[in-house]
Amino acid sequence: MTDIADLNELRWTAPERFLEAVRGRRRPDPMTGPLLVVAADHTARGVLAAGRRATAMADRADMLRRVTEALAQPGVHGFLGTADVIEDLAVLGALEGRYVFGSMNRGGLASSTFELDDRVTGYTPEGIATAHLDGGKVLLRIDPDDPATVRTLEACGAIVTALASQQRVAMVEPFLSRRSDGALRNDLSTEAVVRSVHIASGLGSTSAYTWLKIPATDDMAAVAAATTLPLLVLGGEVDAGNERRWADAVTQPNVRGLVIGRSLLYPDDDDVAGAVGRVVSLMQGARR
Repeated sequence: MTDIADLNELRWTAPERFLEAVRGRRRPDPMTGPLLVVAADHTARGVLAAGRRATAMADRADMLRRVTEALAQPGVHGFLGTADVIEDLAVLGALEGRYVFGSMNRGGLASSTFELDDRVTGYTPEGIATAHLDGGKVLLRIDPDDPATVRTLEACGAIVTALASQQRVAMVEPFLSRRSDGALRNDLSTEAVVRSVHIASGLGSTSAYTWLKIPATDDMAAVAAATTLPLLVLGGEVDAGNERRWADAVTQPNVRGLVIGRSLLYPDDDDVAGAVGRVVSLMQGARR
């Protein structure tokens, strides 16, 4: 078994093992849902904060330990991340029997002037296929006042089409966004999320393999009514009210699971297993 401390030496002496480990991982059982997917792709956009800790995700070994612990818990089905993290986890054996989704457009670096021109700097559709991943995820922030939005819309549409041609999931994460005091902020109101769902649903030449990754709102019934596509609810910022919102969201029949990152990996008490266990329990209770 490879340890985290061995990863650097392996990257120096046997780099071929990383893609081999991803491609050769044991496949998961067929999807039955609801799914719980752990996410850790924030750092590729320069986002290192979690809750009140500004540099929580700066230490890669610590992050890998937390992700590995989360993935080992009963009721966790998959992982979402960039190639560097996915490959480390695969070599560590943490992705066996798990769904894996590759994060694709990470070019919209946090707080940059070009944040909405969100280029594909991570996995490409071809890279998703080569690595035998189950799908890819794209972030789509839509600001009517920023011309860069249309380039990202076009790129996301092409990705949806390309992944569908491989019969792989395109996980689209849409937001209506605006700049305020120089910072880009997502509108999390029900009305804004409903509108973003309609825009994202129309991307690509087929929607057969499109899932939407959306925030929980105060009226998830209205959001769920906006589409027939499968919905996955994202975790968002570390917040004490998250678990209540997630529990409400998964009662909707077309909400097929949760994709949670920092709230599971960096809870205030640093009890990763406990945070995962609570989410698994609330998902099970909501569908009884």
